Amino acid sequence: MRAVTLQLVLELLALGVCTGFLAGLLGIGGGMLMVPFLTIILTAKGYPAEYTVKMAVATSLATICFTSISSVRAHSRRGAVLWPVVVRLAPGILVGSMIGAQLAVAIPAKALGILFAIFVAFSATQMFLDRKPKPTRTLPGTVPMFLMGNLIGGLSALVGAGGAFVSVPFMTWCNVKIHEAVGTSSALGFPLAFAGTLSYIWAGRDLPQMPPGSIGYLYLPGLAVISIASMTLAPLGARTAHAMDIRPLKKVFAFVLYALAAYFLFR
Repeated sequence: MRAVTLQLVLELLALGVCTGFLAGLLGIGGGMLMVPFLTIILTAKGYPAEYTVKMAVATSLATICFTSISSVRAHSRRGAVLWPVVVRLAPGILVGSMIGAQLAVAIPAKALGILFAIFVAFSATQMFLDRKPKPTRTLPGTVPMFLMGNLIGGLSALVGAGGAFVSVPFMTWCNVKIHEAVGTSSALGFPLAFAGTLSYIWAGRDLPQMPPGSIGYLYLPGLAVISIASMTLAPLGARTAHAMDIRPLKKVFAFVLYALAAYFLFR
């Protein structure tokens, strides 16, 4: 078992820089990049293969706690956060994320890798097609919103994503303006990530042979380095996005995601 080295810190720093910049540039969740590459990094360091995917998912969720705070402040200043929608979705998200984390821990590492590959391939397809939602509906009542929160939280905790890949299409499908959907989704990221992270910490509390610096499945060196780097670079990515046409870049990035999905399927 290897301790944290300078090489590992530099690898985590590079991952955080790329994740943060692309998140700001393309509006993607960091989990799509962070989970596969962090899995590769941890596996190369000789950490237990049965833990690496789950550690990557837990660490990805934990970073969302920090990036969500930064993001929601920016969106809130522009009046793009629909707080009544946050209040209606958050309870279901809390429950769903805790259940999703427990399911992820119970699922064998190979099966979780396949599930993540499907998620990445689906996200890549949506990005490649660049489908425009049909704003013909309104948000449903309290019970359907709670159930939708369950779905958002559960899927996000399973794959280590912030939930925007479900919540933004759902809200725009219900005739919420895209900027308000993105802003509201950023506010939902914190309760989702916080509940999921605690569940991963609890589920891995008694595991043997965990890497130095781990609390349960949460890898603290990865959390610290990646969070700082991604929060620093995300604003630059956002400013770059406003200065260029990113639609061709999204299609190129979709093929990168397909390659990552293939890696998880065939590794």
